[in-house]
Amino acid sequence: MNSVNLVGRLTRDPELRYTPAQMAICRFSIAIDRPKSKDGTQQADFPNIVVFGKLAENCERYLNKGRQVAITGRIQTGSYEKQDGTKVFTTEVVAATVDFIGKGEGDAAKDNGPAISPKPKLEIPDEFAMLDEDVPF
Repeated sequence: MNSVNLVGRLTRDPELRYTPAQMAICRFSIAIDRPKSKDGTQQADFPNIVVFGKLAENCERYLNKGRQVAITGRIQTGSYEKQDGTKVFTTEVVAATVDFIGKGEGDAAKDNGPAISPKPKLEIPDEFAMLDEDVPF
């Protein structure tokens, strides 16, 4: 099974392009922190992400560098030959879903969609505020 779930922050603004058949393709990379090593240093991985279709257009519109995202997709490997004849191998994550879960560095610069209001504070009726009973389970 080829399935991957990642949470990280964009390392650069998404780049949107269209194929000749007008299919949207968006590319960006994210930084994913690794657990700290024994010597206390912090390291990270930087996978390349590819998104297609309407989701690609939404990524370009609403995401920017520093924004936190959760990605579900699959790993895809490939290769190509450079002009000088050397072979280059690639690994990228083809995203099936991209959830926008955090704010980024330049969120005021882009239209980030509808604002999400905080959860309302739970109001406790006066009759229950003074109860001091143990819960039987």
